[in-house]
Amino acid sequence: MVQIAWHAGELFPRIGFVVTNLKWRSRRVVRFYNKRGTAEQWIKEGKNAVNWTKLSCRRFRNNAARLQLFALAYNLANFVRQLALPKPIRHWSLTTLREKLVKIGAKVVSHSKYVIFQLAEVAVPRTLFAAILTRIGRLRRACDSG
Repeated sequence: MVQIAWHAGELFPRIGFVVTNLKWRSRRVVRFYNKRGTAEQWIKEGKNAVNWTKLSCRRFRNNAARLQLFALAYNLANFVRQLALPKPIRHWSLTTLREKLVKIGAKVVSHSKYVIFQLAEVAVPRTLFAAILTRIGRLRRACDSG
């Protein structure tokens, strides 16, 4: 089976071949392999962002527990990406989210009635960070009420 895709601005088409023994219609075979490729991209993202290949324990049981924790962290990060991030940055990879939102230097200043969270505006603009916090607050209220 051959898949040919023409893209605007390109001189030649992109030609993809799928060699398979599946006895399905061609569109279904392409959809199946595209989903498989997406799953492999998620695995690669998990390896890079969460480092879930670092199973350094000596016992199998300990490594299994560690891998489950990595998978939980990956799923939680995807959950946050889908529900708490505004549309302009929802496509960011988990590595980008980790570098720009989690691994940043900040200063917490507390006064009698409030706490100020000061961070450099280089990684994430103030309005974007405020939008993320607002969406997280809405999630909290939705959980409390329902």
